[in-house]
Amino acid sequence: MRDHYDFSDSVKNPYTKKLKKQVTIRIDEDTVTYFKNLAEEKGLPYQSLINLYLRDCAQSHKDLKIEWR
Repeated sequence: MRDHYDFSDSVKNPYTKKLKKQVTIRIDEDTVTYFKNLAEEKGLPYQSLINLYLRDCAQSHKDLKIEWR
């Protein structure tokens, strides 16, 4: 290892704004199964698929219509 490192020409990581935050969320078992099956068909991890779906909802400002009976 060196005694001194020169970081004067360094640049910020452009991906730091896209870091993911770990959260705990309760999702119905059948919903998780649906996304796991869909993710297997698409060839990607189910958590990534759920993230992509939620990101799409947020970007398109989808509004959930709930009717209580």
